[in-house]
Amino acid sequence: MNLARSFNNWRKYRHTCNELGRMSDRELNDLGIGRSDIPYVARQAIK
Repeated sequence: MNLARSFNNWRKYRHTCNELGRMSDRELNDLGIGRSDIPYVARQAIK
């Protein structure tokens, strides 16, 4: 069960990184996110 949960968390992390990575700098700025903050925001999304 722990392996499945870890895999799902990794998939959510990658999905969030990809979605945010596709956004323009202006869109990210509107959300209050810098491009360098994407990994942090993605980690917070899986908690």
